[in-house]
Amino acid sequence: MKPTISTETQQEALAAAKATQKPGQTKEQTKLIAQGIEKGIAEYKKLLKAKARERDKARKQQLKAKARTVNDIDNLDDADEIIDSQSQFTRATWVAIALLVLSWAGFAAYYVMT
Repeated sequence: MKPTISTETQQEALAAAKATQKPGQTKEQTKLIAQGIEKGIAEYKKLLKAKARERDKARKQQLKAKARTVNDIDNLDDADEIIDSQSQFTRATWVAIALLVLSWAGFAAYYVMT
């Protein structure tokens, strides 16, 4: 698959070739030089596009990483809240168990006394 070269690029290459033309150089030689310049411009544009793609990929990866860190922090905060609420529930449960044991002990003592 041969990349198509725009007419603007061809004109720029031909102008550059004519600007560097030496005395006694034929039109064919100038055209060959212009074609070489066209290829160079096409390669340069390819490299620029590849670098732009790499920059975009890196930027997207950074955004994803930042989003993951924010989500991880949110998840940790949620986990802390869950742990706190569980510990409060456990404390309340122990208080209820202690009151139940005390009431049974009181009932047993009353029963033994009577």
